[in-house]
Amino acid sequence: MQLNFIQIILVLLIAFLAGMEGILDQFHFHQPVIACTLIGLVTGDLTPCLILGGELQMIALGWANIGAAVAPDAALASVASAIILVLGGQGKAGVSTAIAIAVPLAVAGLLLTILVRTLATGIAHIMDAAAKEGSFRKIDFWQAIATCLQGLRIAIPAGLILAIGAGPVKGLLALMPAWLTDGLAIGGGLVVAVGYAMVINMMASREVWPFFAIGFVLATIKDLTLIGLGAIGLAMALIYLALSQSGGSGDGGNSNVGDPVGDIIDNY
Repeated sequence: MQLNFIQIILVLLIAFLAGMEGILDQFHFHQPVIACTLIGLVTGDLTPCLILGGELQMIALGWANIGAAVAPDAALASVASAIILVLGGQGKAGVSTAIAIAVPLAVAGLLLTILVRTLATGIAHIMDAAAKEGSFRKIDFWQAIATCLQGLRIAIPAGLILAIGAGPVKGLLALMPAWLTDGLAIGGGLVVAVGYAMVINMMASREVWPFFAIGFVLATIKDLTLIGLGAIGLAMALIYLALSQSGGSGDGGNSNVGDPVGDIIDNY
């Protein structure tokens, strides 16, 4: 699929915003479901990109910065894989391949993250000197520079992929043998399952498991739409919040586990 000039500018703008949001984390443009959907919207390839963003989001849920360990770059994975999916022109059939490509891109993005953060360390020292001078204008200026570097961290690779063009990308995808594309599809599915399992492992508690079991069973009912499942999930969340706010204590007024919901369940 060939993109016109306006579409290229909009894609680069989305990539730039996704890079900045990876640090600002205010409007969540770096989240796969948002970044991929926006790219699909401006390129006219919304449905495949929306599917790609949803599946990548399940993987990214298991990515988190823990201590000194930096999580894979979800922004680069989302933007780059969505652009490759659009340029490849494979539609829904190319989603699995794009997912498999996104994972190594996310890991490679760590190098760019480390580079930009190293540059930001030097900028922080410049801002310290500006603070000693009492110059708020310099502080704001260098803060904007550091934030823009985060945007360029994603926009530059996106521009390079766009510069390659639809022809070479489509040709490269066409040269991939069936065993490789099938393997990437299987690997992409496994990665989604592993990401979801990581989320369950982090959230697992005796208070949450009943809600998960109910949702898992309800999801198998074919007559329930996503809107219906969303309404049920919202109702469960409100019930959970109501129980949490009401509190509870064990026999004799002593808390059992320090968790209000757990105390209420124990009393029952």
